[in-house]
Amino acid sequence: MSTSLRRVCIGAIVLVVVFAAAVVGYRIAGRSWLDAIYMVIITISTVGYGETSSLPPGQKVLTIGVIVFGISAAVFTLGGFIQMMMEGEIERALSLGRTTRAIEKLTRHVILCGYGRIGHILAHELKCKRQSFVVLDSDPEALAEAQNAGYLVLLGDATEEEVLLAAGVERAQCLVTALPSDAANVFITLTSRNLNRDLQIIARGEYQTTEKKLLQAGANRVVLPAAIGALRMAAMVTRPSTIELMELVGGQSILDVEIDEIAVLAGSSLVGKTIVDAETRRRHGLLVVAVKQTTGKMVFNPGAELVFQPGDTVIVMGRLEDIDRFRQEYTL
Repeated sequence: MSTSLRRVCIGAIVLVVVFAAAVVGYRIAGRSWLDAIYMVIITISTVGYGETSSLPPGQKVLTIGVIVFGISAAVFTLGGFIQMMMEGEIERALSLGRTTRAIEKLTRHVILCGYGRIGHILAHELKCKRQSFVVLDSDPEALAEAQNAGYLVLLGDATEEEVLLAAGVERAQCLVTALPSDAANVFITLTSRNLNRDLQIIARGEYQTTEKKLLQAGANRVVLPAAIGALRMAAMVTRPSTIELMELVGGQSILDVEIDEIAVLAGSSLVGKTIVDAETRRRHGLLVVAVKQTTGKMVFNPGAELVFQPGDTVIVMGRLEDIDRFRQEYTL
């Protein structure tokens, strides 16, 4: 709790105590409850009253005490409130409330743990894909940067169960833990898996020896940035043209082409159709790169007579607008 907020809380508590004690004191002195409350309010508010000189000595002493302690508590509390306004804490508190309500409304979203170098790129890509997500980090400066970028953020330690629950882990579709600490990623993976058995968990690992631990903890996929970077560099040496094609596909600013996946849901008009019937190439201008079947088998470069089944995932390559049009036509 910040200093200004603590000051407001302490001042408010003291003010309430003084108010209650003064009301009881005036009541004991013979005043009615209404008169007692009236006396305390006009005294603390410094409005004053003309009948001061007619008060008995005991009530005069009580009134002096109410003035000293009551007004002091009121000024102390007001000063803390003004300090909060100057520091922007009220706005932050209101913003936190709005953020909490926004997170509570999310379903099938992504929780991104860690807004470091990898987190920056991930958040940008998720935003481009219009995927709802929450950035979770314990560094206030990193979260401030994420918030300025327009992302939904939550301050907290992702290794704590309460923080993951606040991020809506039980309703989330996927969790990505991209912290630089392998130990933290393992712990987050284990905790998240216990909270949501159906959650897809993608974990970052710095060392190859960590991959097995992450998989045992419940991760669906493990990404080793160092290993991927080394393999990519080696491929640039041995297969430069292939890497150039991959970079063209990945760089939308260079070539408006992308590889994307489309889930074949039960009830979709794509069910029971072959690749020829769906006219993926002739009418939609798409190349079916692979089909991942419900059995987990990946069929690369499928033949034209392959029949789409419910639960299949079709991986296509083509222009962004063609992929969107195909998705709109064949998804529910």
